Amino acid sequence: MSPMAVSDRRTHSIACIPADGIGPEVISAGVEVLKTVAAADGTFDLTFEDYDWSSETYKQTGKYIPDGGLDQLRKHDAILFGAVGAPAICQPFQQYANVRPTKILRGTQSPLRNATSGDLDWVIIRENSEGEYAGQGGRSHKGMPWEVATEVSIFTRHAVERLIRFAFEIAQSRPRKHITVVTKSNAQRNGMVMWDEVASEVAKDFSDVTVEKMLVDAMTCRMVLQPKSLDTIVATNLHADILSDLAAALAGSIGIAPTSNLDPTRKNPSMFEPIHGSAFDITGKGVANPVATFWTAAEMLKWLGEHNAAETLLECTEKVCESGLVTRDLGGTANTKEVTQAVCEQIKKAYATTAKASN
Repeated sequence: MSPMAVSDRRTHSIACIPADGIGPEVISAGVEVLKTVAAADGTFDLTFEDYDWSSETYKQTGKYIPDGGLDQLRKHDAILFGAVGAPAICQPFQQYANVRPTKILRGTQSPLRNATSGDLDWVIIRENSEGEYAGQGGRSHKGMPWEVATEVSIFTRHAVERLIRFAFEIAQSRPRKHITVVTKSNAQRNGMVMWDEVASEVAKDFSDVTVEKMLVDAMTCRMVLQPKSLDTIVATNLHADILSDLAAALAGSIGIAPTSNLDPTRKNPSMFEPIHGSAFDITGKGVANPVATFWTAAEMLKWLGEHNAAETLLECTEKVCESGLVTRDLGGTANTKEVTQAVCEQIKKAYATTAKASN
């Protein structure tokens, strides 16, 4: 693709929060491939601003995000996040839709017997603002035999409907137009029953989408035994949290799984992060798998409207995996830097091939 004049290019501002553990290592790798794809594409620019907010920051200052920190983030178009719990960003920015695509990348192997690339291609939509993680409840009479602890799940019709409607829109945009609504309404007869009722109401507006209802325990079995039967999955904060980790494991490794924390209204910047966590046991060893961050970066580009660059980045990442250059969690011996360099080279090659074909 021929580079545009600088003044004609789209520019996207990205806030980088590497945070804890292997976060700085994989975010650095992600920024490197993002810069490579932007330079090769030539139609858009990315600017990056680093924010040194981590658990260490919290230990030193008593705050993870400094005063005025959220206002600093609001000036950006998106947030690329490393590894640490971040409800302090998701909730005030109303990033109520947590989106976790899952598939078996070419060159990787699923623990499922006979499952290959294409057999497992899901997107899990998780409610990200309330539910079981609302933080409501408390403890009394601590240490006594009669100590009481309560954990209250909060479900509002407003939040449930906006999330389920978003999930149906995702399902409608995918080739199979199929959604599975997951609850546990046979045992949790208030919030879960409301979920089922709202899903039934929303479904009436999407006549072209096939809808199924599953209890969460049965869903775990179906994900393992009948992966081809699933496509788009929507569930509560807790249930989708668990199911998406299972999905990542079934795809081959939690080290390849991306996450998008979206504000579908686009009033606030959305946040993109790999789901693997801090992984302190391998921090500083240079062996962290950057693939989850590359896929996350591709999802970020897609959200920003750079669809061609997003597809190219993910395709190039898959080609590197297919070549056998993978980290040890995928059965290989490559380190973070080697995988990153290989993906960057593949990106340059892909754009060079496209440019040659168009001339």
